[in-house]
Amino acid sequence: MAERRDPVEARDDGSMDLYEISGWEVRSSFDRFAVWFYGMVVSAVRWAVISLAVLILVGQFALGGLGLLTDPRVGAFVVLSVVPAFILAAFLWYADVTAAEPLEELVATFLLGILFAGFAGVLNSQLGGLAAGLGSGFGAVPVLGVIALFFLVVGPVEETVKLLAVRLHAYRSDSFDAVIDGAVYGAVAGLGFATIENALYITQSVESLSQSMNLINAGAGITTVRALAGPGHVIYSGFAGYYLGLAKFNQKYAGPLVVKGITIAALIHAVYNTSATILVPALTQILTGVSEFAVFLGFVIVYDGLFGYLLIRKLSKYNSAYRSVQSSAEKGNTISSEQTEFE
Repeated sequence: MAERRDPVEARDDGSMDLYEISGWEVRSSFDRFAVWFYGMVVSAVRWAVISLAVLILVGQFALGGLGLLTDPRVGAFVVLSVVPAFILAAFLWYADVTAAEPLEELVATFLLGILFAGFAGVLNSQLGGLAAGLGSGFGAVPVLGVIALFFLVVGPVEETVKLLAVRLHAYRSDSFDAVIDGAVYGAVAGLGFATIENALYITQSVESLSQSMNLINAGAGITTVRALAGPGHVIYSGFAGYYLGLAKFNQKYAGPLVVKGITIAALIHAVYNTSATILVPALTQILTGVSEFAVFLGFVIVYDGLFGYLLIRKLSKYNSAYRSVQSSAEKGNTISSEQTEFE
């Protein structure tokens, strides 16, 4: 749909000066001040959000939540736990047929994914109890409280803060010049989120252990579990990021597209959490002789495999359209970002 225009502007043949009549551009000193002031406010808000996230992360270190990361063994566990998620994020980056994203933008998005995880921790802890209480009828049906927690708080909150990590920086960059870039940056934000989340789980799991063998055994166990959970964050935020990319190039529907992306990601996330918490233990009771870890492993492979496939298929459709447009234009030349916009 064509962009709506003011009647005066639409009927003007170009002979009239429509400055502050039906159009606007920067001309006067006051105009320049307005542009400067708006930019300063936006920048101040952005840095205030980042500073608050840094303070939360510093607080987690100060309170001991991440203190054990100074132990090289724990640090090694954390690194190992994010290897599968890193491989998946790297694959999605490789699958982008448009211009490769700059390393500095990817690193910035990764770090923001780490920082903004603190917001999710605060909101989950503040809202989680209320959602679980209301959902369970204040303890009458506990399982409904768990479901309410994941669907109303954990899923929406975590997917929103991961998307915020993209929106606050990479989204504004000139390198974000195609819809598919949203999926790449979303995946990287998910990788950052998974990294700090794994670090918290691993340090909390081993913090009470003092003997080296116990630490290694406990660390190896939780590292394996977190390695299986990590790719999910990449997949969820890959979906949300793709719709953020659509929003950037379809400004008229930007709001609904962002909502759709977060909703899809939050639902996939919440179903995963609910299934891992309720379904996997139930199946373990039914499948006698099969360990809970084996059931969990099978569930993760099937679940992440399904939604990973759906995400890759969505990106493949974009890539096919990109190649088609490129081949129909001037072969061998880079096409403009406008040619990669799809409603």
